[in-house]
Amino acid sequence: MITLTVVSLLLSALSFILPAAAEPCIAMDASFNLLVFGVGGKDFNAGTQDSWTGSSATDITASGRPPFDGSNTTCYLAQFFNAIYVLNADSSDSTSVYIYNPTGKSWSKQPVTTPSGSPSFDPTDFKAILDHDTNVFYALSKGELFFLDMGALTAANSTALTWTDVGAPVAWGDLSTYQPVMALAQNHIHFIGVQGLTAGECDIFVIHFSFFQPAAQSYSSNFPESHGQAVSFFQKSDVQQEFAYIPDDGSATYVINVESNTTQTLAGPSVKDSSAQYFAGITSLVQLSSANSALSFLAYTEGSDNSAAAWTKITAVTLSTSSSNTSSTSVLGSGSSGTKTGSSPSATASTSDAGRTVMNTFGLVAGTMTLATFMI
Repeated sequence: MITLTVVSLLLSALSFILPAAAEPCIAMDASFNLLVFGVGGKDFNAGTQDSWTGSSATDITASGRPPFDGSNTTCYLAQFFNAIYVLNADSSDSTSVYIYNPTGKSWSKQPVTTPSGSPSFDPTDFKAILDHDTNVFYALSKGELFFLDMGALTAANSTALTWTDVGAPVAWGDLSTYQPVMALAQNHIHFIGVQGLTAGECDIFVIHFSFFQPAAQSYSSNFPESHGQAVSFFQKSDVQQEFAYIPDDGSATYVINVESNTTQTLAGPSVKDSSAQYFAGITSLVQLSSANSALSFLAYTEGSDNSAAAWTKITAVTLSTSSSNTSSTSVLGSGSSGTKTGSSPSATASTSDAGRTVMNTFGLVAGTMTLATFMI
């Protein structure tokens, strides 16, 4: 009895001893400054691409920001309105959308509701894109497509928005277990890895006609139909025409052009990380690695031969060596790497302070259990 009481008390105390896990995310504003959110309880502006390997980032942490402790936190740029929308950044409120205004450097939280009944939108299990022209989110959740109209919001209002059901692509088969790989180009959502596709094909949803294209589109390549990450390259003002696809194994970076129906096969990221996040600007593709807390980018020029392009470390922001969202963070411009000491490009990061806290705490629990047993 004593053992159970002591252990229960110690396990209850873990929530106070252990820091909340951080879930950073990256985006760019309409001037294509790289924004890094949720790093050691802070947010940073690393500037434009020409400053990522030399200058120091600017701290833009402001009140009203989300805790960045949700699962699958993702950031999106509403280019016409210069607003950043953040989904799943708050574990206590998975439905609301946080809005960051880069001009005013301010945060607000937009209330959002999910449809009742069936089919239902699962705010913890979906993949989304933000349409460039309409400023509408489209999300696939357990095989069903939903949309969320953000209007022209650069700050939240009190009127709740609602996810609305679009339907399921019946012609594509049962997608209830499909893990979405989706990207935007020419107002079409492109899906990779849908069952029945052959290498180099995408299934397509036509946004402006709300139409699931029954036949797949080939992009003259043999990119695999496997799970990975896909993000769109922005234009200066027009709709995106290309997107990058990185398979989970990081073996290559495929850039698909939907105007010419062609694909460039480029170098895979130096850090092979199936949980990495990606964000693309006009001339760069940025990776935020979860494996060794590093930022890197691939320089890219649309319409050119990019076969020699290589991934480069971003040193303007050095991510925290702790998984805590409240731990300290170094912001450097000296060329030092964000990679943790002792980690290799493909390896999981070395044990963090939070990890050591976990081990020490459980060691304390185990010791107390033993001591309490003898006390009995």
